[in-house]
Amino acid sequence: MNGPTAFFTKLYDETMALLVEARNYVAYQEANDTRGLAPPLRLQVSYESMRVTSRLTQVMAWLLAQKAVHAGELTAAQAVGEDFALSGGLVCTDPSGPENESLPTGIRSLLERSHSLYMRVSRLEDMVRRNVA
Repeated sequence: MNGPTAFFTKLYDETMALLVEARNYVAYQEANDTRGLAPPLRLQVSYESMRVTSRLTQVMAWLLAQKAVHAGELTAAQAVGEDFALSGGLVCTDPSGPENESLPTGIRSLLERSHSLYMRVSRLEDMVRRNVA
């Protein structure tokens, strides 16, 4: 496995692990964490869960496009097109949430880590775009 392929594989594995963790949180823990919370706070937890999901699905879609480039299924020029670009900018780049101590610890952790991952991949996307241009 060469350098870029190994790098993207590690990033893919990290994203997949965080996706599974987020799914498990929503499926098995979120209801327990929100039981007894006021309705506005329960709504915020739902919103934040969707924000985590948005970040992770955007990152995974971008990584799959990069994987397709390395497999020869897409050209680099195709992969940097708008069809494969990260989106959800305002929702996904907003760093708020982890500092809100009213939110359950589980969602706060997912918010922090998904934001960090999204921002790293956003910088990587910028670098890839510059190299293709």
